[in-house]
Amino acid sequence: MGLLEKLLTAPLLPVRGVVWVAQRVAETAEAEYYDPAPVLARLAELERRLTAGEIDEETFEREEDLLIDRLVEIDHYRRGEP
Repeated sequence: MGLLEKLLTAPLLPVRGVVWVAQRVAETAEAEYYDPAPVLARLAELERRLTAGEIDEETFEREEDLLIDRLVEIDHYRRGEP
């Protein structure tokens, strides 16, 4: 039965290959999206800009809140929480 099954499902191999590649791409994109390193780097850059006088306190706080919200989202994802 194994050989017959392989012969019958052989035409589906290209489809399986495409599905496998799509799954790997989705996994990689998800890993990059939930990586906290770029968010932390943006927070550091934001603080540098505030210290250098490039942005005001209000802009800093608004953007900082967004980045912290993003870090919370990443933390929830990594913990498996909704």
